[in-house]
Amino acid sequence: MNAAPPAAPERHSLPRVAVVVIGYDDAGHVADAVRSALAQGPAVREVVAVDDGSTDGSADLLARLARSEPRLRVVRRRVNSGGCGSPRNTGLATVTSPYVMFLDSDDVLPPGAADALLTAAEAERAEVASGLCVRRELPSGREVPWEGRLYAQRAVITDPARVPRLVHDTLCVNKLYRTGFLRAHGIRFPEGRFPYEDVVFTARVLAAGPRIVLVPDRVYTWHVRRSAARLSISLDRAGIGNWQARTEACRQAHAILLGAGRKELARAARAKFLDHDLRMYVRELGLRDTHYRRAWWAHTRACLAEYDAADWARDPAAPGRLAARVVLACPEPRDLPRLTELAARPARLLPPYARAPDSTPVWSDDLPELSLEPLLTRPVPLLPLAVDAELRPRARAARLRLRLHELYGRLAPAGPEAVEVEWRHRESGRAGPRRTAPLAPSAGDTWSAETTVDPAGLAALGTGAWDLRLRVRFRDGTHREVTAHALTGAGRMRPRAVPSARHGVVLVQPYATHSGAFAVRLARGVRGAASAVRGRLRRLLH
Repeated sequence: MNAAPPAAPERHSLPRVAVVVIGYDDAGHVADAVRSALAQGPAVREVVAVDDGSTDGSADLLARLARSEPRLRVVRRRVNSGGCGSPRNTGLATVTSPYVMFLDSDDVLPPGAADALLTAAEAERAEVASGLCVRRELPSGREVPWEGRLYAQRAVITDPARVPRLVHDTLCVNKLYRTGFLRAHGIRFPEGRFPYEDVVFTARVLAAGPRIVLVPDRVYTWHVRRSAARLSISLDRAGIGNWQARTEACRQAHAILLGAGRKELARAARAKFLDHDLRMYVRELGLRDTHYRRAWWAHTRACLAEYDAADWARDPAAPGRLAARVVLACPEPRDLPRLTELAARPARLLPPYARAPDSTPVWSDDLPELSLEPLLTRPVPLLPLAVDAELRPRARAARLRLRLHELYGRLAPAGPEAVEVEWRHRESGRAGPRRTAPLAPSAGDTWSAETTVDPAGLAALGTGAWDLRLRVRFRDGTHREVTAHALTGAGRMRPRAVPSARHGVVLVQPYATHSGAFAVRLARGVRGAASAVRGRLRRLLH
């Protein structure tokens, strides 16, 4: 007799979730956030809106909403805390539901988010249920998944130490927590003005060893407004105080995990700092002034001095570790253009490729003590390959010239055969036609390729910035995704007007991104070209 199939988990029948919405002087968005929480349906028992001392009428707006919605409670803090932790703690202390979620006033919960997380948490008896967060760039609407690899499929994690990648998802807003679990372990956010409070909060959660269920459902929409009058903490990185706050949050997270005996997670947190946080800020060093660079360099060296041998031994050829070792080796900022390219995603290690007297690869002739020997054993598809790009517009078309550099003798045995070329629109993410060009050996341990570019065809798909994406293919069928280094001398970045039967004229402006990658801006028609020129003048003046 066949055994009966397991019974499907019983769906929740009572409202079980509280959503804590926090906001400060955000009257233009907070109502949308609250409505998205209320629209979750019967799974949500209560929405607690915590106004952190707003002066723009936010509290009155919330009070009006509460008069017509019995599930909404408004808590007003008289004095602004300066951060996100205190209002979240206020909300956490207020809720009466078995489960709690957090929502920022300028973001929204997608339909069904609370239900998906609650169903998974109850079915798996999990203290934490976590789902996919999507960053939505505004006003373009382009969406980028946050830590998408974690949420490719449903998974139950009985011990967080078994999935060290969890330390990369430092958000608190794409998760549902069992309220009793947080209270039993005294898990709260740092109080007051403490940027990156969710980094510390997440470490406290992981240190307590919860049972976690991951679901592939989209459960949070993070709105990224880069042109807002007041930037969010994660975007406002121009001052050295932001970097100091980030490093302090990461330091505390490491100490919390280590103190709880979670050594593997603590190591992973330090690795995440090098691979994510450090690389992000290194890419932006070229945008900062000398005073900032010196302060950043000194502060970073002090932070890295706390790392031990085991921290450095973990994946020693990773770009973040190589960049960190350069910072540690030099008392003053140096090699910034090369470091910026190494910190890019994907990483690019530009020539010159120096060697020590014993032929060991080293960072440079000036830093022979900084060995790059781990690159000799790193798989070719993971090497930080350098490809130079140059665009030469011609009548009705353009020629893209590419040059791939050898890297300590690793590429010739692998046999670079071809490069696939794709243009990706910066705002929409839309891809242009893909072309493949053969790679041929050329002078100076390099391989060259050339292909055509149709500016008018790309402009028809969208004006503005287009990023160049490349895939280098090798003889054995493997490949490496790369971006190209922009050659910036001898008029290479000069704008050109290309005749177009469709648009009359297309203005092609090659340029280097702040990480040194090759990109182009396109404008169609005489009016569009004139507008693009004016925009370039404004950027230069700024």
